[in-house]
Amino acid sequence: MGISLGDVSGIGPEVTAAALALPRVRQALVPVVFGDGPTLARFPVFGRYARATPQTLGRATGPTVCVVTQLAEKDRVPGKPTREGGRAQYAYVTAAIEAARSGQVDALCTAPVSKEGISRAGIPFMGHTEVLAEAFGVEVMMMMDGPRVRVALATNHVPLSALPRLLTVEGLTAQLKLLSRSLTPVVGRKPRIAVLGLNPHAGEGGLLGREEVEVLTPAIRRARAARVDAHGPVPADGLFARPDAIPYDAVLAMYHDQGLIPAKALDFERTVNVTLGLPVPRTSPDHGTAYDIAGKGQASRVPMVEALLKAAQLARRG
Repeated sequence: MGISLGDVSGIGPEVTAAALALPRVRQALVPVVFGDGPTLARFPVFGRYARATPQTLGRATGPTVCVVTQLAEKDRVPGKPTREGGRAQYAYVTAAIEAARSGQVDALCTAPVSKEGISRAGIPFMGHTEVLAEAFGVEVMMMMDGPRVRVALATNHVPLSALPRLLTVEGLTAQLKLLSRSLTPVVGRKPRIAVLGLNPHAGEGGLLGREEVEVLTPAIRRARAARVDAHGPVPADGLFARPDAIPYDAVLAMYHDQGLIPAKALDFERTVNVTLGLPVPRTSPDHGTAYDIAGKGQASRVPMVEALLKAAQLARRG
């Protein structure tokens, strides 16, 4: 399991260390942690790990730390991010991705990074999902996988003003096929998928917007013709009003907040971010860097535990 440490000034290092200290996590995977040498040295759990660098790393046979950076003390203070830290957290992600591409790890789990921090360091960065898609040369989808609902996103980190241009019949059809293909081995049959409307009340037949009529409904018809069990467009407010009685295996949301707000509100700690479409599983906890509590012993390890176990489960499923 390739694990990128995230922003060393955030909670990534401490929740990673706390999660990997649990016996049930250790039994589920062999960790290869990509991060900063001095930061990792703060945590006793990593003292027993083998040491490597990206240049010397091979196929790990036991727990391993892959030291990517040796940051100065001023660049690894909890709660105080720096530009060097921004460059470093991106380096951990790319090192882990390269290990996955070369077959050194079977799955990826990424601790939280700061998009702003990486961008301020001079590296164009919209998110892990976009970097992974480019690195592997495939179309991907972000899905929040929780105990009560799975929510995939038709668009990721884009402004709302761009949605009418980005949502197309061809694109949505391809995404529904990908979502169905990815979840079929998970649920043991073709998943039943709800497609959320873009506009309030799913457009009210065109009265509140034409996207449902001109884009979403044709995409659903095409997907169903390709044997995808897609339904909708469904009004988002009505669907999520009864989270324990949602009659679907997954939901396709049209934009970031439409999907992530209910997913996180329903079960923040146990919902896992899964990237669909990659040749290897990739997961992450559904929270950010949390600078305000970094280094204070207040961060919960549960989201990282869930992300690690989900990645291991998906890797075993093959």
